[in-house]
Amino acid sequence: MEWMSIIGNSIQYIEDHITDNITADGIARAVNVSPFYFQKGFAMLCGYTVGEYIRNRRLTLAGNDLLVSQENIIDIALKYGYDSPDSFTKAFTRFHGTSPSTVRKNNVLLKSFAPLKLKFSLEGGYLMDYKIVRKEAFTVIGNSKVFPYERAKENIPQFWQEHFTSGKGSIVCGEFGINIDESMGQNSFEYLIADTYDSHKEIPEGFVTRTIPAFTWAVFPCKGPMPQALQKINEQIFTEWLPPAKDYEFAAGYCVEYYDDPKKYPNGTADENYYCEIWIPVKLK
Repeated sequence: MEWMSIIGNSIQYIEDHITDNITADGIARAVNVSPFYFQKGFAMLCGYTVGEYIRNRRLTLAGNDLLVSQENIIDIALKYGYDSPDSFTKAFTRFHGTSPSTVRKNNVLLKSFAPLKLKFSLEGGYLMDYKIVRKEAFTVIGNSKVFPYERAKENIPQFWQEHFTSGKGSIVCGEFGINIDESMGQNSFEYLIADTYDSHKEIPEGFVTRTIPAFTWAVFPCKGPMPQALQKINEQIFTEWLPPAKDYEFAAGYCVEYYDDPKKYPNGTADENYYCEIWIPVKLK
């Protein structure tokens, strides 16, 4: 139940400091967990990134303040972390479907995003295959792009599509998809569409090389059409494998996706039997 306690404490911390300058890094320190794994775990278990959750709660409370108080709109904006009326109005309108000034003038319906509450239920019994493997350092060549954690689930499949549409797939086929966040921070990470690097070949313009350090990896097999099957396994790692794991914890800010050759399958990466893996670096607790 360690992760459940962490998430529960973090939600309470957010509610207690909702008008303060709170960040994922500060929340992680308050609940005594790495910011990198806190942010990934929160998103997987709650369905929202930390930033999305805080923003939705603040905009809900701001709407309530507009209805029941006489505070100026600019004061409410500042109270909930917006440094200008324009930025507040844009965010408020996207969330509620109406502007703050309209709320003050008319009787309109607002959206409410309630605080998350933990509910214990007997679940589990899932069969989740994995193996622990020691791998030496290896170097890859890849197409690199930096992504914010928010909306990465939608943006990375688009990056793969752009990679092949642009013709770069003829140079790097995509044996690996690699997530690198060495600082294990809270905002962004580097993602590479990559192949094993042949040091005898030149690095084409627009590509980079990265050396992945030697680690002990937890390797999770995945079968099914991409990207849905891979995203499901990634979610299960946090919701089904990590919470009861007694011996291992994550060791560093890396995640490797290994992809089998799509040409082996009748429908390529959309095939129901398409095979790939997720590698997570781990260490003994």
